Amino acid sequence: METSPDRFFFPGNHWLYFSVYLFSFLVGLPLNLMALVIFVGKLRRRPVAVDILLLNMTLSDLLLLIFLPFRMVEAASGMRWPLPFILCPLSGFLFFTSIYLTSLFLAAVSTERFLSVAYPMWYKTRPRLGQAALVSGICWLLAASHCSVVYVAEFSGDQSHSQGSNGTCYLEFREDQLAFLLPVRLEMAVILFGVPLLISGFCYSRLVWILSRGTSRRRRRRVVGLVVATLLNFLVCFGPYNMSHVVGYIEGQSPTWRSYVLLLSTLNSCVDPLVYYFSSSRFQADFQELLGRLMGGCSPWRLEVSVELKVKGGGEGQVQDCPT
Repeated sequence: METSPDRFFFPGNHWLYFSVYLFSFLVGLPLNLMALVIFVGKLRRRPVAVDILLLNMTLSDLLLLIFLPFRMVEAASGMRWPLPFILCPLSGFLFFTSIYLTSLFLAAVSTERFLSVAYPMWYKTRPRLGQAALVSGICWLLAASHCSVVYVAEFSGDQSHSQGSNGTCYLEFREDQLAFLLPVRLEMAVILFGVPLLISGFCYSRLVWILSRGTSRRRRRRVVGLVVATLLNFLVCFGPYNMSHVVGYIEGQSPTWRSYVLLLSTLNSCVDPLVYYFSSSRFQADFQELLGRLMGGCSPWRLEVSVELKVKGGGEGQVQDCPT
């Protein structure tokens, strides 16, 4: 066996994992459920291509959050897997797939935003909804096919020394498993993280430059918020974890800090709602309206967004006023 749980975890550290998982669940689940309600409502009205992409991104986050309690149980059990072992590769597969789906959809959203601003006339003449659905399907296929490595690694080689027999879930690996895992992890870091990061960086840098030449301050502020949320996802949530893939490939073994930076990736389910929030004025207004209904009131900021939408649309599709 190449590793031991003691190499990664120290007494009491499992409660750090439990705390991060619990925080992500309690914060990310309600925010993503609200986003799901808003995007479903938008699809029933007048959807645009970016709504399709963000809806799929929301579904991937909810997939992670729904299975996050399994990891809470694991953390509460001292990083031992007390559940039926068949759930171990399933939870790992969905967990990692959701992480890489986010990076792919962030790149797709940045491309949509750039094209809509840089080439507005060409963009409006193209049927974008079908293309967005096709891109979403490709993203799901690409992420799921790569993350199926969880099943391959778990059930390959000597089954008498599987991780299930050691009471852990995807924490310990034999040399033959690492020989297969490390190159695949490196490819995932390049294809599913590096390439989307480059695409997003190019699109948003060009977008900021174009908008800096003359647009409303509110729109510039929204774009800056979108860029910051995207960079927060890439550089803070996903960057350290994917860097562990590169270091692991060079060293020939999993870095001791790999499992800790994976916690940062869990937090992306709390950061993604910021991407949705800064994606459009319409989403901001819908979010404020839904939040007002849930809280039994309505915020003045939502009224400000509503006025802006009315001015832009000449009254068309305006947001209802708050109840008095």
